[in-house]
Amino acid sequence: MLRVGLSGGLGAGKSTIGRMLAARGAAVIDTDQVARAVLGPGSPGERAVLDRFGPIVASPEGRLDRRALAEVVFRSAPERLALESITHPLIREAVEASLHDLETAGSEVAVVQIPLLDRPRRQDYRLDLVVVVEAPLHLALQRAAERGFSEPDARARMAAQPDPQERRAAADRVVVNDGTLEELEVQVDELWAWLLQRARGST
Repeated sequence: MLRVGLSGGLGAGKSTIGRMLAARGAAVIDTDQVARAVLGPGSPGERAVLDRFGPIVASPEGRLDRRALAEVVFRSAPERLALESITHPLIREAVEASLHDLETAGSEVAVVQIPLLDRPRRQDYRLDLVVVVEAPLHLALQRAAERGFSEPDARARMAAQPDPQERRAAADRVVVNDGTLEELEVQVDELWAWLLQRARGST
């Protein structure tokens, strides 16, 4: 089974490409969804985060307030690293279990959507290939605004993500998402054909 990392900054369009690849037959794992699961109510991850960050990130009911947590970690690199030290091992463990199940089931291509993907994380997830999605800043900000982000929040999150040059350096292929959805579908057709070729050539 070919393990593919799919990465890109906020508003680049990696989730859109992930959905397009899933429609073509890829098994897609979204680490954002995995992160929400490992910090679910009553989970060891939630307890560890509440212990580390305290009442400032807790709801009145004592549950993790994700919005409050985001406000803390996306404005402080040390706090973000502290959160990652808790969540990343849990996310990797869950993703690895899912990849094992997919391989056992005979999947050809597994795509792992990872916003914070760099060379060390490529090794952590034992990825065969990395695809990076890019978009011009003005388009990325526009798409983030459509998802409810203010421009300061969007820029803060972008600043917390790997530098575009660093992300590109870890990539085997780059998709520039600066056109229409129809144009993106054409690019994804080409990407999927390439991934299948690599998957079948590696067996």
